[in-house]
Amino acid sequence: QVQLVESGGGLVQPGGSLRLSCAASGSIFSIYVMGWYRQAPGKQRELVAHIIAGGTTTYADSVKGRFTISRDNAKNTVYLQMNSLKPEDTAVYYCNIDWKYWGQGTQVTVSS
Repeated sequence: QVQLVESGGGLVQPGGSLRLSCAASGSIFSIYVMGWYRQAPGKQRELVAHIIAGGTTTYADSVKGRFTISRDNAKNTVYLQMNSLKPEDTAVYYCNIDWKYWGQGTQVTVSS
């Protein structure tokens, strides 16, 4: 069994920054891909970014240049640094590992 614990969401003004963290624990031998997804009200869940074990990253076009994903393999933890936040970034952000396990979600609200 695998558990994912997310933290770091909250309310921030446009142009502000937040850093999300997701720590995985449980029956994990190694993790190939770690990622962040988000779901806004009335919309489908979408990929924000993911990072493969070797360090290769992929970003949604809407966040390129503003968000940075990173991982600490020793801690089985993935991070999402979000800068220059916009109101349209408001969503519940979910951590995912190996396209299989999901975190409980953390709310990010960008509003003045």
